[in-house]
Amino acid sequence: MTTSSVPPAAPVREETYDVAILGSGIAGSMLAAILARHGARTLLVDAGTHPRFAIGESTIPYTLVALRTLAARYDVPEINAITTLENCAKMIAPTFGVKAHFGFLNHQEGRSQDPRQVNQFNTPKLLHEAHHLFRQDSDAYLFHAAIKHGAVPRQGMRVADIDVREDGVTLVAQDDSVVHARYLVDASGVRSPLADKLGLRETPCRFKHHSRSLWTHVKHMTPTDDLFDLAPSDTPPKKWYTGTVHHTFERGWFWVIGFDNTPLSRSGLCSIGLTLDERTYPKDPDLDPAQDFARHAARFPDIERQYRGVVPVREWTSTDRLQWSSKQTIGDRWCLLGHAAGFIDPLFSFGLANTCDGINALAWRLLAAVKDDDFSAQRFSYVDDLQQGILEANDELVNAAFSSWVDHDLWSAVFRIWAWGSNAATYRLREALTKFQRDGDDRHFLGLEHPPHLGLTWPDHDGYAGLFAEMVRRMDAVQAGELTTREAADALFDQLVGADFVPQPFGFADRHRRFINPTPKTLIKTVMWAARDADPVVRRLMVGNGREAVKHALRGDRIF
Repeated sequence: MTTSSVPPAAPVREETYDVAILGSGIAGSMLAAILARHGARTLLVDAGTHPRFAIGESTIPYTLVALRTLAARYDVPEINAITTLENCAKMIAPTFGVKAHFGFLNHQEGRSQDPRQVNQFNTPKLLHEAHHLFRQDSDAYLFHAAIKHGAVPRQGMRVADIDVREDGVTLVAQDDSVVHARYLVDASGVRSPLADKLGLRETPCRFKHHSRSLWTHVKHMTPTDDLFDLAPSDTPPKKWYTGTVHHTFERGWFWVIGFDNTPLSRSGLCSIGLTLDERTYPKDPDLDPAQDFARHAARFPDIERQYRGVVPVREWTSTDRLQWSSKQTIGDRWCLLGHAAGFIDPLFSFGLANTCDGINALAWRLLAAVKDDDFSAQRFSYVDDLQQGILEANDELVNAAFSSWVDHDLWSAVFRIWAWGSNAATYRLREALTKFQRDGDDRHFLGLEHPPHLGLTWPDHDGYAGLFAEMVRRMDAVQAGELTTREAADALFDQLVGADFVPQPFGFADRHRRFINPTPKTLIKTVMWAARDADPVVRRLMVGNGREAVKHALRGDRIF
């Protein structure tokens, strides 16, 4: 009798879960925390580890209300930690920046920036506030929150194969371990294993908009305000560097997102990047990303001065075309979530807000499916409609913006249509959240689903939908050479002036107002205008939210 000296093979590791989530970034971790909090056996898989670099750092007021909605609706209080700068500094780390405004400075090649060609929309702090997320810290915090609520982490797990069947999903890792799940959510982003496996990516990408991008984090950034010696009339109400700065030019823009712009931060870092139409500005194969960035900055004297002397603290990232799209984002027993579904451009900081909407729509359906074992695609079809609609609307908006930067007056009209739509959407969601916080009735959120203009930021207002469609038509005509930029701008401002759903005291219809700054006095005038002259929907949203905001302020609440 002989005995083999070869040790027996180790048994294949097999595990079974209700839901497996690919990607432990901010989207996957929030969803995992929600599911685990409500008893679903949840696996959170990632090929990498935390902490790690990520972009998508600029929030908007809607983002923060959407995060508060997830925290309240699904009883995951940790999500609230990233909804204010003060919470981030106290509960996570002093590495986050303030965002007091959206700021845009339009530039022409070879010329100093014209202070008349600027726009700034200031976030009314009484209603909402915003900040810059240092994503490696916020994402790691939410990852550990998911674990706290019972999600099982598998970092460093690379998926070698995915098998989707009628009765479940099987993941095979490169180490031959096997995971079985009743449902699979891929929140891993552009390099989605599920999209690759099922051939879901559209080639070419279907979106109108084209752009490529470069970005990194740096130290020794020159504050934007130090670039100019402005007359009082040209000085914005908020310092440029206390918000997200967009340096725009024909078919491109640079960003400045400071993490070192508030006393609540001890960071010395700033996020910088460049996004531009790759058809107009193709890559030069002889330049590395830093050189590519520098050559475009050098075209604009003030932009070049702002970035002069910065020191990168990590490697540059450079992309080819930044847009991707998917044929579908929902199937039997699977979902592509957030940036795994598609992506347009970081211009309007929609990414995290849109992801929150996707999570909000998916989570309650998924929890119900875990209970009754119905994971059919039909049950989740609204999630696909929502995500695809959002991508289509964002595509139209960003394409309009890129096309408008040849004429500041035209851009100013597009800017106003975007800004008011985004704020109206915030009031709409905040109204539902206020009602939910009073009585805990989920119907307040269910009532927001299936609006007539799904995908628009303000999806249930016919007047705004018509204004948005008019903007798209005019911009398409400009691009086709059928309309001048002046004709398009005049037509859009005529629409804004005549709209009873656009708050006149804010200055949205005043084409010469560079700084839209909703001071308390302006807010009072706006509420009076809404009560007297606004259409019924705007009257309800503005008067109701204004009343609630004052109540919160009188109680000393930090957020509303």
